[in-house]
Amino acid sequence: MKKRTGGDLIAEFLVEEEIPYVFGICGHGNVGLLDSLYDVKDKVRLVSPRHEQTAAHMADGFFRVSHKPAATLTSTGPGSANLIMGLAVAQTDSSAIYSITANVPTSQFNRGPFQELNRHHQADFNNVIKPVVKRSFQPTRVEMLPLAMRQAAATMTSGRPGPVNLDVPYNLFMEEADESLKLEPAWKGFLSRRSGASEDDVAKATDSLLAAERPVLFIGHGVTLSEASAELTALVKRLSIPVISSPNGMGCLPMGDDLSLGFIGRNGAYPANQAGRHADLVMAIGARFDDRSSSSWMPGYSWNFPHTKLIHVDVDNDEIGRNYAPDQGILADAKAFLIQILSELDRRNIDATPRLPSWQSDIAGWRAEWQAFIKPGFETHSSPIRPERIVADCRAVLPDNAIISLDSGIHHNWFMQFWEARQPQTMLNTWGYSGMGFGPSSILGAKLAAPDRPCVSICGDGGFTMVPHVLCTAVEYDIAVVWVVWNNFAWAAIRDLQYAYFDGREIGTAFYRGEQKEPYNPDFALWAKAAGVASYTVTRSQDFADVLKQAVQLNKPALIDVHVDADIRPPGTGAWSLPPIPPKEPIFGGPWRPE
Repeated sequence: MKKRTGGDLIAEFLVEEEIPYVFGICGHGNVGLLDSLYDVKDKVRLVSPRHEQTAAHMADGFFRVSHKPAATLTSTGPGSANLIMGLAVAQTDSSAIYSITANVPTSQFNRGPFQELNRHHQADFNNVIKPVVKRSFQPTRVEMLPLAMRQAAATMTSGRPGPVNLDVPYNLFMEEADESLKLEPAWKGFLSRRSGASEDDVAKATDSLLAAERPVLFIGHGVTLSEASAELTALVKRLSIPVISSPNGMGCLPMGDDLSLGFIGRNGAYPANQAGRHADLVMAIGARFDDRSSSSWMPGYSWNFPHTKLIHVDVDNDEIGRNYAPDQGILADAKAFLIQILSELDRRNIDATPRLPSWQSDIAGWRAEWQAFIKPGFETHSSPIRPERIVADCRAVLPDNAIISLDSGIHHNWFMQFWEARQPQTMLNTWGYSGMGFGPSSILGAKLAAPDRPCVSICGDGGFTMVPHVLCTAVEYDIAVVWVVWNNFAWAAIRDLQYAYFDGREIGTAFYRGEQKEPYNPDFALWAKAAGVASYTVTRSQDFADVLKQAVQLNKPALIDVHVDADIRPPGTGAWSLPPIPPKEPIFGGPWRPE
């Protein structure tokens, strides 16, 4: 009978933990584990993209849609180093990824073998990866694997989820385990253990909600991760409280609802910024007050703390009070807390009746002003295409359960401001770390998590050009995603900053060819065709909706090269500060400051 190796133990662990995918790339350091994965290939599928960054983004996208962790596998040295940016995105956006990296054999520690980092410590890759994971584990004997694997799984999905790392010297993959060595009990812990608030905190928070005349809820990814959409909607309807969403919280309350105000900050919706400025109580649930959702913490542009009362609820104690000192800080899971609030309202016999008529009237007025201002852009046909038309036509063509991924860039600003997510876990953003390449890559993992739903990546020309090999992976594994390449021949988000702050001068942000500065990009449709992907080029707004519909209906990998007007910019309704450069005032709706 074949004795089990360390690689066999890892493969068995992945099966027991019900980790369905390993997104990984081969290398001399992990061939021993590859052989063990061969034995479990019917339960754990190995998908091999063409770059390790994409492997991390695929695992990230898979988790965001399914709320089930996937694993990554990389070899010693450069392969694992290529994970760093993808794991940084996952960590800042709270995505659970089980990252397995190979390292040099223990018998060669500190001898400087091929691909060892040893300047400060032997086999020191785990010090490279530590800043972008919740914890890095480095077992050095086969007997250490079961405990390390179980602890990594528990760390990954406990509290605020995030990536973890199992860094394995590659001799462990092939060394035999003692027959008595057993795996530790499976964890499978995400969402199975929730922390709630104290009774006193729930009662006090309920008192504040009922006493407020101008309350708002500010929800973030914590509500999405907690799968608390139903409880959120119930509370909102019961107390008539408007909701402001971070991009990763969008869809937890359907964004077509009258009480959904959209995003806040520089590229937020005007009603959201107005509500934030004028609120007398903000209850933040699973949301960070980062610079983009707070107009760089400048009072009067989006929020007005401490003039406004703040209740901050989060499962991560580090986020409570990070940027604004709360009047009440509550350490709790979003769903557990919302259930507690609803139960407290039941106990007080408070039913769902229309409330806060003056506040609702103010919000309706701001929404009407905003709609009148933005309406012409959404109705105008042009070539190149106005950005608003892309957002509107995606909304019109794609069903409510469609999943979109967005990269970093000007296209993301437009979707933050105007997208109407109708369900949670349908809008994937590279938010906290804003890494380019996330959108075109993560959509592959999203489609594997939701094979029967349309999955569309809206990505900038710059970001797509960083990871064009995603085309190969889609064809190899028959992953039927659609890429909409937002082609404006520039790093347009940064070019616009140059124009705004430096007298219209531009260098290094537009894509040009030759001394005549002719706009240049590859022929994205031809590039896709060469990879075996269905492809289209769209230059007129009248054509985009039909082409998108056709691409989705193909149920095959497809790419649409869309030429977008680079000279139309999202209307700022808040502000964003790049110290020491003075911030620009809002284009629509000036700041309101408390007396």
